[in-house]
Amino acid sequence: MTRVPLTLACGDYDRVWPLADGRVRPEGIDLNLVRLEPEECFSRMLTNAEFDASEMSLSSYAIARANGDDRFVGVPVFLSRSFRHSTLYVRKDSDITDARDLAGKRIGVPEYQLTAAVWARALLRHDFDVDTSGIVWCTGGLEQPGRVEHRTLRLPEWVHVEHVEQPLSQALVDGSIDALMAARVPSVFRGGDEVRRLWPDFAAREAEYFTRTGIFPIMHMMVVRADVHRAHPWVARSLYKAFSEAKRIAVEEAADRPALRYTIPFLLDTLERQAEILGDDPWSYGYAANRETLDTFAGYLAEQGLVTEPPAMAELFAPSTLADSRS
Repeated sequence: MTRVPLTLACGDYDRVWPLADGRVRPEGIDLNLVRLEPEECFSRMLTNAEFDASEMSLSSYAIARANGDDRFVGVPVFLSRSFRHSTLYVRKDSDITDARDLAGKRIGVPEYQLTAAVWARALLRHDFDVDTSGIVWCTGGLEQPGRVEHRTLRLPEWVHVEHVEQPLSQALVDGSIDALMAARVPSVFRGGDEVRRLWPDFAAREAEYFTRTGIFPIMHMMVVRADVHRAHPWVARSLYKAFSEAKRIAVEEAADRPALRYTIPFLLDTLERQAEILGDDPWSYGYAANRETLDTFAGYLAEQGLVTEPPAMAELFAPSTLADSRS
């Protein structure tokens, strides 16, 4: 049987390595895996649909589909997940000490529609009762000028977005913005003494958030080009199974070594604490296991003016991936 050649772009994650090194081979597919940073991956796929399949921002894909863009079909492989309590930064000399102090302020964010920003804004509104409609969202590159939204957004009048030419890291230091919301750790935090996290105890806050809500926020998913899916409708299911197996191997290997696999001295303690808080499979794939998280995110998209109404998240995924087969 001839295997279908398929080029797939995604980040360089441990949960992808078994696919990269050939230990896992998707059924019926000759996989060419291109490992890219997420920003490049998303931009090239959204702009030119360069790959047969790719990792994709959850918000970008959901917004695109809500606006009638049907170039892609989703696969419920959630390669990136992260709590976002660590993403808010202020100057050390700032009088902002509590989330409520951010009301009416100027907050930098690389793009308004970033999945990480959607989750972080939801934290401000729902956990701290911040009126986010009064905030000016200053967009631009975190470390380099010139970053713009991946696509033109149709936002309601109560959403205030302003493009900033200088890098957001520098804008925070010089006072052009009051706070910064960034998925990447900004250079001014890593290499200086002028910036602090709004919540230094972010890890404890994240554990409490999960215990209270059961949500481990999804950032990125997988998409297949619609023309590929039409020609080979089984490809989505094959990729889902292969990525699930690759993740299983990665999780097992993380701790099952006589010598530490990663340069994290307290790795075993971290893994055991993670299991106590998040359970045995916190990085779950599949629609059913993540329905509540996906539906919650859909509501946030609408509430923040990114879509007119919450999208039906099940409709974003290939039908063959929505339920596991049973023997």
